[in-house]
Amino acid sequence: MIKEIDRSDISECVSVIKDSFMTVADDFGFTSENAPRFTAFAISDDRLNYQLDNEHRIMVAYYLDNKMIVGYYSLLLQEDNQCELNNLSVLPDHRHKNIGTALLDDAFIRAEKLGCVKINIGIVEENKILRKWYEDKGFTHIGTKKYDFFPFACGYMVKTL
Repeated sequence: MIKEIDRSDISECVSVIKDSFMTVADDFGFTSENAPRFTAFAISDDRLNYQLDNEHRIMVAYYLDNKMIVGYYSLLLQEDNQCELNNLSVLPDHRHKNIGTALLDDAFIRAEKLGCVKINIGIVEENKILRKWYEDKGFTHIGTKKYDFFPFACGYMVKTL
């Protein structure tokens, strides 16, 4: 079941995000020393509570058997009727079961209901598998940017709804 989370779900969502993004960190050699601002190391209960309370993000989880959270994403309403999709994640043991696709499809529906005409995402540019997955879902790569605080380039993608 996919539904918006309750505040009581924040800690479990943080664990899902950390565990999911840690596989990327492991694959690409990111550590808390060389990439302290990478999601696997930077996400926290305080950060998600801030996003909920101050940024008014829509936060959604995939619940297995209506209990355990195995997937997560958030949507941030931006200017010009655009949304930013953040932290789409699925626990490693639950991947390749179409949970990510179900969450992404849910994000498209919720974004349209918010009046969004585009969804923006940022990814680790070097993650070719993830980039192809998003391209297969209708996203277009629109550029990259290198930040001093990351040992990788950020790739930016957009999908018109």
